[in-house]
Amino acid sequence: MQIQGQIVDIENRRIYSGEITVENGKIKSIIEKEHSVKTFILPGFIDAHIHIESSMLVPSEFAKIAVLHGTVATISDPHEIANVLGVAGVHYMIENGKKVPLKFHFGAPSCVPATFFETAGAVIDSDQIAALMASPDIYYLSEMMNYPGVLFDDEEVLKKLAWAKQFNKPIDGHAPGLRGEPIKKYISAGISTDHECFTYDEAAEKLSLGMKVLIREGSAAKNFEALIDLLPENYENMMFCSDDKHPDDLILGHINLLCARAVAKGFDVFKVLQMACVNPVDHYKMDVGLLKENDAADFIVVEDLVHFKVKETFINGELVAQNGQSFVKHVDFEKPNNFNTAKKEITDFEILGSAEKIRVIEALEGQLITNEIHCKPRIVDGKLVSDVETDNLKMAVVNRYANTPPAIAFIKNFGLKKGAIASSVAHDCHNIVVVGTSDEEILSAVNLLIENTGGICAVKGDVKKSLALPVAGIMSDQNGWEAARLYQEIDAMAKELGSSLKAPFMTLSFMALLVIPDLKLSDKGLFSGNSFSFVDLDVE
Repeated sequence: MQIQGQIVDIENRRIYSGEITVENGKIKSIIEKEHSVKTFILPGFIDAHIHIESSMLVPSEFAKIAVLHGTVATISDPHEIANVLGVAGVHYMIENGKKVPLKFHFGAPSCVPATFFETAGAVIDSDQIAALMASPDIYYLSEMMNYPGVLFDDEEVLKKLAWAKQFNKPIDGHAPGLRGEPIKKYISAGISTDHECFTYDEAAEKLSLGMKVLIREGSAAKNFEALIDLLPENYENMMFCSDDKHPDDLILGHINLLCARAVAKGFDVFKVLQMACVNPVDHYKMDVGLLKENDAADFIVVEDLVHFKVKETFINGELVAQNGQSFVKHVDFEKPNNFNTAKKEITDFEILGSAEKIRVIEALEGQLITNEIHCKPRIVDGKLVSDVETDNLKMAVVNRYANTPPAIAFIKNFGLKKGAIASSVAHDCHNIVVVGTSDEEILSAVNLLIENTGGICAVKGDVKKSLALPVAGIMSDQNGWEAARLYQEIDAMAKELGSSLKAPFMTLSFMALLVIPDLKLSDKGLFSGNSFSFVDLDVE
């Protein structure tokens, strides 16, 4: 196969008219040759940190959509399914991903569970990490969220880090807001990346200490604008990632959109493309070609270097997408799960109270972090209830792995005026998380998800919309376009119920993520990420 175009040589920072010859999935030759073809040929895009599960799609279905946007490979952390199914979940993702051309590079989840202040479906200890790190299918140790364990020399944490070092595989970080001496110790433990920076100064400090910083732009956490001005001086040590991307957003675009935004700001296209295409391959030793002779023929054809509209995507010389049509074939897949809770009663969501002030979680648009605020509760017949007028709504987390009482708290900024929304995609343990305007609506939403053994839903009286997620309670058994359609319907209903958040379900999914400060809710209670301890609902 021969293909002509304007060759984008990122390493040598030049663009020239040329022709590529591909044989047996490899680039046999690249020559300069005059012709009239105006499209550009460049290495494929790479998402440098993503949880495939957060697309609500299994890897093979994710691949069908991602290749349309020029994505040829990912650095994928199977942390989500591991919290549900353990090591078996990791192997499920690897094996499903192998059935399609897109090059998934999975890591060994370092923090399953992320903390012991919540209930997960499995535990992955250092012995299991050792076995995973020995596998050629595992490319790195996934994000070390337990930064207190690193700082205080937790024996089990240090063993996991040691196994990664023994197998000479990179260690990913996860240390939002960590600065000064603590971040120096964290990096000295061998941790090389962080995708959790949410301010320019934080990212600049981590870069100055030798850490690689990923610019994240997902469905909920959006840090592009805060960090992109670091690109000109630090592009050699930066990458792009989405972290978590819901199916409706994935249909619109992927890493190609970040390249277009960066170029629109006037940044050098070669620096942008080094971040999007080259740096992940070098850092993680990925099995991905970079448009050089004898490389795997992984490259894309785009209309221009401004909008990065993808015309064709090739992986190992195979045309996998062309002009908006994906050629990734469907593969059958199993639907393992771990959902063992009984339906709830209205009394499970009732809570007595008389305090003048309670702790309330303040959700923030486009951020995973939250604030702790103190508010006057609404009390009816001695019970704490949602206050629609002040937007202090009742929230609950329901243990999906055992039949235990729900944990109750209150949250601000979801904006619902009626009804409830719920999800079993709730990082990191994926228990059921729900926000609603009444106990009755909360109950209805939770029981709908229990019936479906996982999913997301919005309810208002007898009106119920849901997307079932029967694969581990976090992924759909539908194709990506159907999952996206259903998701869009439910998202629209959540906004009709009053939510002003751009991505209410993605934001909801992080309200149980204890390792991101400050106030969060697990199935065991209200938790402060700053003090790393449980706190009372009532303010003394």
